[in-house]
Amino acid sequence: MTKGGGAKAGSENLDAAGGGRTAPPMYHHGNRLQCPLQPPVQSGLARPFGFFAPSEGAMLPAGSFRDRLAFITGGGTGLGRAMTVVLSQLGARCVIASRKLDVLQETASEISSQTRNQVHALQCDVRDPQAVAHCVDQMVALSGLPDVIINNAAGNFICPTERLTPNGWRSVTDIVLNGTAFVTLELGKRLIQAQKGQNQNRDQNQNLSRSNRILVSQAPRSSPSPPSTSLAAEWGRYGHRFNIIQPGPIKTKGAFSRLDPTGTFEKSMIDRIPTGRLGKPAELANLAAYLSSDFASWMSGAVIRFDGGEYVSMAGEFNELRKVS
Repeated sequence: MTKGGGAKAGSENLDAAGGGRTAPPMYHHGNRLQCPLQPPVQSGLARPFGFFAPSEGAMLPAGSFRDRLAFITGGGTGLGRAMTVVLSQLGARCVIASRKLDVLQETASEISSQTRNQVHALQCDVRDPQAVAHCVDQMVALSGLPDVIINNAAGNFICPTERLTPNGWRSVTDIVLNGTAFVTLELGKRLIQAQKGQNQNRDQNQNLSRSNRILVSQAPRSSPSPPSTSLAAEWGRYGHRFNIIQPGPIKTKGAFSRLDPTGTFEKSMIDRIPTGRLGKPAELANLAAYLSSDFASWMSGAVIRFDGGEYVSMAGEFNELRKVS
């Protein structure tokens, strides 16, 4: 592209996604631009470009969360652990909560020893509003009310819908939908009463693309968007911000052991992602930290798809032509 943005006949063009890969020259033919066909890239081979290597260090300046308290559900493993690590590295005191206290305590000890910042572990079953209230009571006694809330607790499993039982349905919706509501309401009401602002992120662990065999996962995850965005409008006057992250495939032991236990589908996932790889937990953690920080104080009600371009790649019926061009 020329500096002014117009295509120049016979000139080389930089691939906008690659930032440096030379594309085939474009030729004028009457009023049309034509691109000569190139030999197809064989499906299944490694991508011939590596422009999107992950950067996994903390993105924000040191001390960005000094004197802040972060509450992370599902913080003992996977993405929740990764977000706790980054927030703690940036100076936050953290409280992580889930049902498995032994896992939480091990994670809290490991992170605290690395960052030298406090990480408390509290047992909490987000499906039970009384358990959520008790957990918040414990947190207030330990550290006070939080400045950052990350609803990360999740549940998922693969099941053909015709075999799905009511208990199976409830096992996921009670965590992902009801659990998010119970935590948000319990903490939100207390923060409003205390006249304290907060930043809340909803880590929506399945993006809006539709897949079979995970109806039970998709149903609650398609629902939190309107309530969260509504709360961004309703509770902004109290100093509260709400944002949603919709990650694509990010490999963690817990998620992939349930969703792709044999590793059969990992390669096909990568093949349909334009950036050519799976996401890294630290990348999502950096995004969550940014959304929770003062650097994003004007950002509320956002729904951010974080998937390496997977959704838009699957959405277009002609996108498969990349195999022959």
